[in-house]
Amino acid sequence: MKKTFLPVSRQDMEKLNIDELDFVYVVGEAYVDHPSFGHAIISRVLEAAGYTVGIIALPDWHTKEDFMRLGKPRLAFLCSAGNMDSMVNRYTVNKKTRSTDSYAPGGKAGMRPDRATVVYCNRIREAYGDVPIIIGGVEASLRRFAHYDYWDNKVRRSVLFDSRADILIYGMGEHQIVELADLLKGGASVDEITDVDGICYISREKPEDAREIPSFESVKDDKREYALSCKIQYEFYGKTAQQHGDRWLVVNKPSPPLTTAEMDRVYGLPYMRTYHPTYEKDGGVPAIEEVKFSITSSRGCFGSCNFCAIAFHEGRKISARSHESIIKEAKLMIKDPDFKGYINDVGGPTANFRHSSCDRKVPCPGKKCLYPKPCENMKVDHRDYLKLLRKLRSLDGVKKVFVRSGIRYDYLLYDKNTDFFEELCKHHVSGQLRVAPEHISDNVLQYMGKPGRSVYDRFVDKFYNINKKLGMNQYVVPYLMSSHPGSTLNDAVMLAEYLRDHRLSPEQVQDFYPTPGTISTCMYYTELDPMTMKAVYVPKTFEEKQMQRALLQFRYPENYRQVEKALITAERQDLIGYSQKCLIKPRGENKNGKDFRRKSSVPKNKGRAENRGGKPKKRR
Repeated sequence: MKKTFLPVSRQDMEKLNIDELDFVYVVGEAYVDHPSFGHAIISRVLEAAGYTVGIIALPDWHTKEDFMRLGKPRLAFLCSAGNMDSMVNRYTVNKKTRSTDSYAPGGKAGMRPDRATVVYCNRIREAYGDVPIIIGGVEASLRRFAHYDYWDNKVRRSVLFDSRADILIYGMGEHQIVELADLLKGGASVDEITDVDGICYISREKPEDAREIPSFESVKDDKREYALSCKIQYEFYGKTAQQHGDRWLVVNKPSPPLTTAEMDRVYGLPYMRTYHPTYEKDGGVPAIEEVKFSITSSRGCFGSCNFCAIAFHEGRKISARSHESIIKEAKLMIKDPDFKGYINDVGGPTANFRHSSCDRKVPCPGKKCLYPKPCENMKVDHRDYLKLLRKLRSLDGVKKVFVRSGIRYDYLLYDKNTDFFEELCKHHVSGQLRVAPEHISDNVLQYMGKPGRSVYDRFVDKFYNINKKLGMNQYVVPYLMSSHPGSTLNDAVMLAEYLRDHRLSPEQVQDFYPTPGTISTCMYYTELDPMTMKAVYVPKTFEEKQMQRALLQFRYPENYRQVEKALITAERQDLIGYSQKCLIKPRGENKNGKDFRRKSSVPKNKGRAENRGGKPKKRR
């Protein structure tokens, strides 16, 4: 049978001789049938299990009519906000509306509502009453418990209550969706389904085998209770229950990660590998560009940075595809007429995690694999990943294989075998290697759950030594974050001094964004470290956040007033002057009588080199 897109209209259903669909999937992004999109994977997994699925992408949520275009499904509606939380997708960290949406046709913004999962499910209820509704995806997964909502600045209930859905799938949903489909097909009522791993449901009573965590009412009113709830969520891997009024949110233990064979089957399904042709008139869907010629080789992350929700969503255990499966996908890419010989990425949440950190089936509660120092039981080995990259770059038609999805530099540094590091520099970096130290203050790094500055310095030194040995002129470009919980103005000044000394001028920096489900967001809201219950300083005022961000780009003329204010507030006027150690010059005219604020303090002919990052260059 010829490969085709899943039905998006009644006409499509008629062509496929489908009178009634088993599932209708409502999703808050454009329909892109590619394995980098969650709705594509779940739909194709169901199709492979013998079920029919239709897609309603970016419906008009103002009325119920658009949710009825494919009719009432035989088994259930599936609902997801898409690959991103709808609030993060729509708003900047300053709560301003974004002007574009990469997951919408033509990049057009405003095509999905705030809290899309809640809005969509309520429209489905309006259209079809008591039809079973199953929600999933990042938005639902990370909002499964009562959670702090940055945009409302308050604690909200589990999204399962606000959406009025029946079941919430959290984490990677392939196991759960097929098991749920089989139960529904077998005649089980959605209210009776309670024993599937990796799901949440609402109950009138607390199950006897569930660990109780602080209730919605208590975490809403008491920040210490909120912090305790966060700690339990991250350290306990069994069934939990959280009371919401007279009902209970029950969160079953996580679903086990996919095996290699299961991963291979999932990524070998007959995806069209592009967006639906109806979007052609709009110029396509921008989000496909970065992933069209990239390959997912693994899932999960045992790095567990406090500001990142990947471990809370995908889990700390690693699932990896076989070399054969990945090579097969690469050969499909090579046949694509748009392929120019470059595989943009081969990785996952962390590219150089191709196996779990150790042999334990369940991660150690209260411990991290890499922080504050590497666990003595951690297996540090890049040989499998290196073999995979060698195979890919040897394929006919492949000119270059890049690694862009993020290297965990401390894990790389701990590998005593330098073969991977050397070949990474020689074959898989395009002039710049982007890594994420996030900060250089050990005070801030401890709250981030990141290794100390000395580890990053050692990595950078080794990178440049290897490049020197190879006769290559490549640079490390650091991702940096301002205003993370724990970061004082003095920490921000310290980071600015580091950028000055290393002649770095970052074009992009990230202000800390309190997104649902992270430990750092818990710190932001409660001003407590949930793992120690100790107080944490949190920069919350708009003024201080602006100052910390400006310090990371202190060379930019438009940031002058904020940088000056920050240095005066931090009592670091020694950094205002004419010496090489100063960040800015005094207000007014410079020594030549010219207004220095009209130009950047970076010499024009050196700005490009500095923006690329790297080691300090000797002055001539």
